[in-house]
Amino acid sequence: MVRLSKIYTKTGDNGQTMLGDGSMTPKESLRVEAYGEVDEANATLGIAIARIRSMSGDEPGAMAELLTSVQHDLFDCGADLCVPRRADEPSEGEKGAKLRIVQHQVDRLEQRIDSYNERLKPLNSFVLPGGTQASADLHLARTVTRRAERAVAALLHAEPNAVNSLAMVYLNRLSDLLFVLARIANLPEFGGDGDVLWVPGSSRDR
Repeated sequence: MVRLSKIYTKTGDNGQTMLGDGSMTPKESLRVEAYGEVDEANATLGIAIARIRSMSGDEPGAMAELLTSVQHDLFDCGADLCVPRRADEPSEGEKGAKLRIVQHQVDRLEQRIDSYNERLKPLNSFVLPGGTQASADLHLARTVTRRAERAVAALLHAEPNAVNSLAMVYLNRLSDLLFVLARIANLPEFGGDGDVLWVPGSSRDR
């Protein structure tokens, strides 16, 4: 259980911050950037969830519930990234094991992607971010998640033995899920009229 009794500690006033293992690192480090981007992705998901929860019906309710579970996963991901991985650390289920993203969390996203995608028509063009407000919010969350994925990729490249690669895989799948959900949010059940498609070169001669 996490206990937060004091909001400001002043320990970061010199440009350093404490990682989950107690070590100090510059706030501009790749690791801090990575879990900071994950935090931002989580915040944008919160906006999308608030929008979707304001809608009536079983479909929005189920989507909001799924995305809320994803928010918990993203906190797991942030906790994973803020503790450098060690070769000798206990494995999952062992005493003293660190909280890490696991394959089951990735598999769950893939199952949801497949389930939702079965309801969608194949695309013959790229999708513009927009349509319903919920769809636009989900596209924003998708792009921020992609940015978080790139930040984790940079960290993984710099510290390959100190990063759980499943954290990056999870973010990759999450961005795919958000793309599919953004399309779902443009269906009539969400008040939409379908995908808003890119028309290449459509405004060049206007």
